[in-house]
Amino acid sequence: MKTPRSLVVRALAALAIVALPALSTAAPAQAATSGQPTQVGAPYSLLQMNLCLSGGARCYPGTEYPKILDEAVARIQENDVNAVTVNEACSGDVEKIAERTGYHMRFATVLYPTAPYQCKTPGGRGVFGNAVLTKDAIMRSEDGAYSRWNGSEQRRWLCATTARGVDVCTTHLSTDGEADPASANNLQCGELRAVLESRTNPTIFGGDMNRQASCAPEGFWTLTDDDAEQLPGIQHIYGNIGEPTLEIERATYTDHDVMIARTVIPKP
Repeated sequence: MKTPRSLVVRALAALAIVALPALSTAAPAQAATSGQPTQVGAPYSLLQMNLCLSGGARCYPGTEYPKILDEAVARIQENDVNAVTVNEACSGDVEKIAERTGYHMRFATVLYPTAPYQCKTPGGRGVFGNAVLTKDAIMRSEDGAYSRWNGSEQRRWLCATTARGVDVCTTHLSTDGEADPASANNLQCGELRAVLESRTNPTIFGGDMNRQASCAPEGFWTLTDDDAEQLPGIQHIYGNIGEPTLEIERATYTDHDVMIARTVIPKP
């Protein structure tokens, strides 16, 4: 495996690019009512990665499965992050990653087009979707489909509320991009913004956005993988926790590099 290349950059102010209607099915989230209160003045970190695990995508041969799982586990353990957001994952593979790292997990199944997609080559790896993994226990989670997507792959968001009182969210938006104001990606961007804006806990988000412009709500910072060697600029991390730094690590067995955001939950 190549030595990871790290780059620290300052967070950009979140910029709402497209004003679109809020997601009607996303009910406002409530603050955690059980578990520990949010710890202030404590470090918090998130690792974002797209693992290309479906078995049917053009990027899949490059994963040299199961080497991609070994790489994902190593990245998590070496960076010792509080949370991980994973796109293009398989439920069984995420369970293995969670077991090997000791993290808690939630998984959101993506329909393709109207039924769960069974991951293949090899089979028996569960269904396709997105995941959140956290060191802290997960008290509850919500996920929902966007109102529209292009192609046959449904697009969904997922948020998990941890015992620490931090919400961790992820998504993988449609590939038709942001150039057309009427694109599914732009519509999803606005709906995601409403979901994140509705969170009442400190929130951090990571996802493959398939766009350059931020979808973060007002008051959130934005980090992007502009300096990645592979497919730069389309993975984002947003948050309303502290002032973050960003590290980019070159991935070996997937076509997206790895993002690590580090911040501190500020004292009130």
